[in-house]
Amino acid sequence: MLQILYSGATDVCFELKNDAPYYAPEAFEVFLDGEKQFDCNTNVFSLFGLQPEGEYTLELRGAAIAETLRFRTKGECCAVDVRDFGAVGDGVHDDTVAIQTAISYLPAGGRLFFPAGQYLTKPLVLKSHMTLELSADAVLLGWPERKDWPIVPGVLNALDGSELYFGGFEGQAMSMYESLLTAQYAENIAIVGPGRVDGNAQNSDFWINFKEFPAARPRLMFFNRCKNVTVHGVHACNSPSWQLHPHYCEQVGLYDVFVSAPKNSPNTDAMDPESCDGVEIIGCRFSVGDDCIAIKSGKIELGKKLNRPADHHTIRNCLMDFGHGAVTLGSEIGAGVRNLSVTQCWFRGTDRGLRIKSRRGRGENCLLDQISFDNIRMEGVLTPIAVNLWYNCCDPDRYSEYVWSREKLPVDDRTPRMGRFRFHKLVCTDAQVAACYIDGLPEAPIEEVVFDDVSISFADDAKPGIPIMENFAKERCRLGLYLDNVRRIRIHGVSLKGVEGKKLLADHYESLETTDFSED
Repeated sequence: MLQILYSGATDVCFELKNDAPYYAPEAFEVFLDGEKQFDCNTNVFSLFGLQPEGEYTLELRGAAIAETLRFRTKGECCAVDVRDFGAVGDGVHDDTVAIQTAISYLPAGGRLFFPAGQYLTKPLVLKSHMTLELSADAVLLGWPERKDWPIVPGVLNALDGSELYFGGFEGQAMSMYESLLTAQYAENIAIVGPGRVDGNAQNSDFWINFKEFPAARPRLMFFNRCKNVTVHGVHACNSPSWQLHPHYCEQVGLYDVFVSAPKNSPNTDAMDPESCDGVEIIGCRFSVGDDCIAIKSGKIELGKKLNRPADHHTIRNCLMDFGHGAVTLGSEIGAGVRNLSVTQCWFRGTDRGLRIKSRRGRGENCLLDQISFDNIRMEGVLTPIAVNLWYNCCDPDRYSEYVWSREKLPVDDRTPRMGRFRFHKLVCTDAQVAACYIDGLPEAPIEEVVFDDVSISFADDAKPGIPIMENFAKERCRLGLYLDNVRRIRIHGVSLKGVEGKKLLADHYESLETTDFSED
């Protein structure tokens, strides 16, 4: 029942293997070498403050659980206290130079340790083969003055004529303010510990009139073209824009991380892996001002030029407390998304649960296929399932007839494609707007949508709202299953409660199969 998700020199993340979304079937006690550490009620939990190359015995004790696991932490070449390089950590002094010097001097395979304190800093650049550890009550605090954040180019021409990509935002290469923590073309980086990385944007102007800035806003953590990146245990919060942004990376792990921002903070997505291969997001909790997880692969220009799809992503045992979408694909998915598994997650109070957004103009490489959503619990989610091929945000032509026309337009190199989607074992209570709103393109219908063992009920006091962001959107309330322009629809074991009107509204399909489809 117990497995190790990640092991460092001083920290280990564990996962209980069961079918319960996010929370363990029962609470239990965690013991290390016979000494109680804490009580736990989640499937994923962590230990910190261990010794490198230490051998330990982990025990879980509960009314119906008794697990024992022997494990050994990894080794390291050295560990360095950031204060030895002059960092003060009082939240007043500028610790940028001290921290950056410590990073530069740290030997490969070393760990840079931050004891308790507030380390006020401007943007920092990480390097390969290092671990940054934030102890309990250690805070890496972003500098509040935007004028002191450097602007870096999105793409440069090297002396040999080749292009070097350094940054971007919303699916395009563009100049951007350097992020609080950045790694470029690096490998084997870990950011770990129970401490906090705080962008401090609430005390800056990054959330005010940001469309007038000379460059895109920074992320909290930005990893560009990196390999083997791990973020474990930290609390990431209050980013100027997206919080964690792996960009064209390979093998990225996010384990037992809490990401937060105020509900009204603009574009503060929690985790936006873009054109990455091999991403694990496990045991994390999110509550932000935009999408909790938004999987991306660039707009049409980069989708054609680089053609790097988002591939092999696993999202498991996560809790989404608030956000526009709990798990979102898009809208910048010009190279497509494939091989995505979302399972054992719990969504509470998000606007939409499973959210897919694209539009004409994302391009022919925008193929979404082999997408599976399984064993998910939703509470108070306004629209549990939203698949939108008419998304009208973030582009200059968002209001054009090309985007909104319901006519069957010619299929060309701008036309996105949607493959197969499976929604299995979903339990959704207190929905309000629509149980499901799936709206495909007439010239390129979604290939297949399968509902299997799905239960959706509406709140007694449900209020109307907009199910998807499109031009000429109409408010809905207690709408059942709405599907348009889907070739094959399969509905098995679906229960709807509290629907106003017909439980199924389907149009422009080739085949429709329903079995055990009831309305209480």
